[in-house]
Amino acid sequence: MPLPYGTMEGMAARYDHPGEQAAQDPIRLLAIRDTPLSVDEVFTAVGDSAAGGTTLFVGTVRNHDGGADVDALGYSCHPTAEAELRRVAEKVCADYPVRALAAVHRVGDLEVGDIAVVVAVSCPHRGEAFEASRQLIDTLKHEVPIWKHQKFSDGTEEWVGAC
Repeated sequence: MPLPYGTMEGMAARYDHPGEQAAQDPIRLLAIRDTPLSVDEVFTAVGDSAAGGTTLFVGTVRNHDGGADVDALGYSCHPTAEAELRRVAEKVCADYPVRALAAVHRVGDLEVGDIAVVVAVSCPHRGEAFEASRQLIDTLKHEVPIWKHQKFSDGTEEWVGAC
């Protein structure tokens, strides 16, 4: 009698195939750029024939924050930001069976609607891809030293630190 999908006994058999394991070098693209970001570039970077689930998150500049209208914002980063981004990506790859991972963050002046960050993760299964992607974006936003300088419609400004 076959074991139901998701049981501990079924999990052991399911993970015997090499495609169920993390890739040897899953980090395909990491960058902090002062030029517009490409969703297609990030999505293409995480293509993997052994992946059954790929998640893609695109963070954009919204027109409000904390009840105030946002006109524009700028991102700046510490010189160690790319190294910290790599550390975050490596931790995600250690925690999940990642087949491919990519993360790109924008710095410089952005306008409402511009793409600020794109992350993508491919894993053998969708649940793992969702969890890994969530960990990637949340940890990136909390630990990578990138700061946001928001400019509000009423003339006020605010700095928001990532860590």
